[in-house]
Amino acid sequence: MKPILIIRTGRAPDSIRARHGDFPHWLRLCAALSPLRVKVVDVAAGESLPPSKDVAGALITGSAAMVTERAAWSERTAGWIRDAMDDHLPLFGVCYGHQLMAHALGGRVDYLPGGREIGTLPIELTPAAGHDPLTERLPASFRAHTTHEQSVLEPPSGATVLARSARDPHHLLRYGPNAISVQFHPEFNADVMRAYIRRKHQAMQREGSDPLQIWREVAATPIARRILRGFGLRHGLSAA
Repeated sequence: MKPILIIRTGRAPDSIRARHGDFPHWLRLCAALSPLRVKVVDVAAGESLPPSKDVAGALITGSAAMVTERAAWSERTAGWIRDAMDDHLPLFGVCYGHQLMAHALGGRVDYLPGGREIGTLPIELTPAAGHDPLTERLPASFRAHTTHEQSVLEPPSGATVLARSARDPHHLLRYGPNAISVQFHPEFNADVMRAYIRRKHQAMQREGSDPLQIWREVAATPIARRILRGFGLRHGLSAA
C-alpha cells in the first residue's frame, strides 16, 4: 500500500510543540490517517520528496516561514506540487501549504492587507461551494481557527474559491478534482488556538487588536475539521 505523505514545511513554536505536539501529529489525528501509512518528509530541513506516483496522497503543513521568501526548499516543493498535479495526486494544503499550492500553480501570495488574522473566526461559503462534493452539505457559515500574516491575494487561473472570511476572500480553494487547500487550520483544537494567541499577544496589542477578546471567542471548530476528514475519506486516505 502506498504511503500518505505529510509534507512538513515548518514546526510549531517550541513552547506549543512541547505541550500540544506538532503539525504532522495534528493533521494525522484530524484526518484520521493510519500511523502505519503516514510518512513525514521535512522539506524545510532539506529532506527529499519521493515521486508523486509512489504515494497515495499528500497533506502540506503550516509554517512560520513566508512563501514570499522564495526559500530553495519551498521552491523545490512548489515544483513537486506541479508534478503531483500532473499525476492527479490527492493534495490538501493548510496555511503555508495553502499559500504554497496557490503560488506553485500561478497565484499570487503576499501579506494580507490590514495585518495578521488570528483567532476563531466565521468562515462563509461562496455560492460555488454548493456545487462542490466536499462542501455542498456544509452550513453556509462555520467557525475555524486562523493565524497568518500572508495570504493568497490572487488565486491561480482556474481555481475555484469555496470559502472566505471577512478579511480574506480566499480561505478555501479548489484547484482540480483531487487538490484543495485552506488558509484556516482545521487541525488545530481550541487549546492550540489559545496557545498561539498567548504567544502572539504582544504583537497583537501592537497591531491594535484585543488578545483577551480574541481569546474569549475561541471555540471548537467541528465543521472545519470535517472538511479535512471528508477530503481524506473521499480519496481513500482516512480510516472509515
